[in-house]
Formats: sequence, structure tokens, C-alpha cells
Amino acid sequence: MHNANLRYGILTMSLLADLLSTVFERRYGPGRGARSDPRPLPELTADLIGAKGEISGLALARSILDGYERSDDAGRLAFFRHLAQDMAIDPDRVRTALGGYEAGQSRKSYRDFMAAAEPPRQELIRRLNQVPGATGALVEMRADLLRLGQGEDPLMALDLDFRHLFASWFNRGFLVLRPISWESPAHILEKIIAYEAVHAIDSWEELRRRVGPADRRCFAFFHPAMPEEPLIFVEVALTRGIPASVQALLAEDREELAEDQADTAAFYSISNCQAGLAGVSFGNSLIKQVAADLSMRLPGLKTFVTLSPVPGLTAWLREEGLEHDPEDAAQTRRLAARYLLHAKGRGGLPRDPVARFHLGNGASLHRIHASADMSSKGLAQSAGVMVNYLYDLSKISQNHERFAATQEIAASQEVRALDAAAERALG
Repeated sequence: MHNANLRYGILTMSLLADLLSTVFERRYGPGRGARSDPRPLPELTADLIGAKGEISGLALARSILDGYERSDDAGRLAFFRHLAQDMAIDPDRVRTALGGYEAGQSRKSYRDFMAAAEPPRQELIRRLNQVPGATGALVEMRADLLRLGQGEDPLMALDLDFRHLFASWFNRGFLVLRPISWESPAHILEKIIAYEAVHAIDSWEELRRRVGPADRRCFAFFHPAMPEEPLIFVEVALTRGIPASVQALLAEDREELAEDQADTAAFYSISNCQAGLAGVSFGNSLIKQVAADLSMRLPGLKTFVTLSPVPGLTAWLREEGLEHDPEDAAQTRRLAARYLLHAKGRGGLPRDPVARFHLGNGASLHRIHASADMSSKGLAQSAGVMVNYLYDLSKISQNHERFAATQEIAASQEVRALDAAAERALG
């Protein structure tokens, strides 16, 4: 019933959006260039903030988005600087409103403080998003901001406004999980090829091997406002036993397994698709929902693990001056355990980004494999090492809570024994 209601809600939103889009495009849409306001973007933004009418506001918003789209990088950077400098909060107004709130905590004083503490550019972004189809354009706009604004603190402050709004707009409650198969539309499959960030897909035949067989699955999150754009996707292999090598998992001549013979679901690739949604987390919800769904559909699945790279290992070995013999699998596994359990980054969290992600989700560090990814990328970044992070559905919550509170890493006895052996070897 919940899924049916969700689908009905999404269909209703889509129909309403299509209706508004039709009315608006007939009056202000593409092909009617005279209706696109040619004034400089700062003038248009000021008018949009002050606009009272809905249709006039939509026309101004469309003109801003069109003008931004026509701009080169220099023009886009100037637009971002305008938002950062001219549409920031007014400190004097904030102080006055805070004084009024401190003098008497009423509905009005709180509303006045909230209005003063929010920069006008947040409301501008909201109004831009009222244009049909604008959500994707704003995600691309933020990708430009992250690309062009590095090193400029005011622009990074502006990015916090985008990120704050996106965290609400792309809340888990709005996301739709869709399976991706060989029967999915070609334009969606093309995007899976293009967005794959862990193990490159070099051909349509290789994609077919990943989404076509009975023992392979792929799932993606979509947003109703961007129904043709995957936000993040995960590739899953159904196996007997826990896989130890990605080359074996993706081999062309591997023997296909009937889904009812599988006892393990291995998440071997997770790819974020939208650069403009960096920092907006979807992966934890995606893995947990896919694991829950698969366990319901295939009750023979008892184990849920990843087969993950260790992208910071090679750099850490080099920085620590630790000599590494790729042929010595035991030594490689010991050093990898040392790195994963003890190398720290900001806030005392694991230095390795993949470890940080999965441990933060409540997974445990389960097994370490040498010579598991012999691709040039796997050797260069991970020294060929791959890791199984175990998603034990009965322990995810407690693992997550301990990690969040104390940065305690949940790890198997096998991994801790490797770490102890590394400590003895290093003296």
C-alpha cells in the first residue's frame, strides 16, 4: 500500500508539473526569445526577489536560468560573486532581530529573526526552482560553483546555501528506488556507463554482463523532479560465499549462478552521478534499502557485504616509508589492516574515504584480500587490495551509534589478528 501511494503521489506531482510546464512554456517558453528578459543577471535577481505575481516571477526565474545557461565560465563566476556579495545576510539586521527576540520570545520576534538570519540568495534559489525542470539546472549550477569557486571563501559560503536547500529537496522521503536491467531505457543505460566511477564499463556488452544475468542486480535512486537522471546507483553480485576478487566477479567466462542458489549479495560498485549533489548523502540509504529489499525477495540470501577498494592505501604506505612487496600477500593484508584500523583523518575518523563511508553506515570491517583488483587503478591506489565490509542487518544500528559517538571501528577477529601481526612485524 505504501509503494502504491508513493507511486500515485509521484504520478500526481509529475502530471501537475507537466500541466504547469505546458501553460508556462506556451507563454514564456523556448522559441519565444522576445519573452526572455535580456537585462544583466543582477538586475533580474533583484526583481525576482521583489516579485509578487506568480507568473511574472516564473518569467523572471526562467530569464535568469536562460541567461546563466548562455554565460561562459567568466560570466557564471561573476554571477556567483554577485550572489555571495550582494545577497548575503545583513549583520546589522541580524543583530537587531536577535535583540528583539531576546527581549521577548514571541512568534513575531522569532519570525523576524529567522527572516534576518536567512540570506536573500536562499529565497532566490527557491524561486528559481519553481520553474518546471529547474531542479536539474540548479544541480548543474552547483557543480559549476564547486568547480569555479574553489579557494574563494565567500563562494564556499554560498555553496552552503545550495547544500542546505538540496539536503531538504533531496531528502530520502522524496527519492524513488528503481531497478536497472538490460530492459531499462537506452538513455538510462547510457548514463550508467557514463557515471560508473569505480570499475569502468567499456562497452555495451560489458554493461549487459553487469545488469543482464540472473545473478546480477543494479539499483538507482531517482528524484521526481529529475526522473531521467540517476542520482546514485549500486551494482550487486549474487554469489555463493563472499567474493575475494573483482576480476573473478566480472570475468567474461564466469559461470552464471541461479538466483535461488545464492547466499551472498555483494555490493561491488557504488557511483554518485551528480557532481552538483556532492556532500548530499544517498549511499547509506541506498545500501540499506537494497539489502532489505533483496532479503525479502530472496530469503536464501544470508550475507550482505561489499567488495570495496582501499583508495588511500598506496599513498599511506609511501608516506609512512613502509616497503611493500606486492608478491607477499600476507604482508599486504597485514599492512592494509594497520592502515584501515589506525590511519586517521580529520576528527579522528578513518583516513580512508571508503572505510569512513561504510563504517559510518554501520558496517564492520570483515575481510581483507590481496591481489583482489589487479587493474592499473586498483594497483596504483589500493596496492591491489580490496575489502569486504559486512552489513549485518541486526548490528548496523549499534555499529553506527558506536562509530558516531566514539569512532570505534567494528572489525572481525580475522582483521584484528592481521593488525596485531603487523604491529609485531613493525616492532
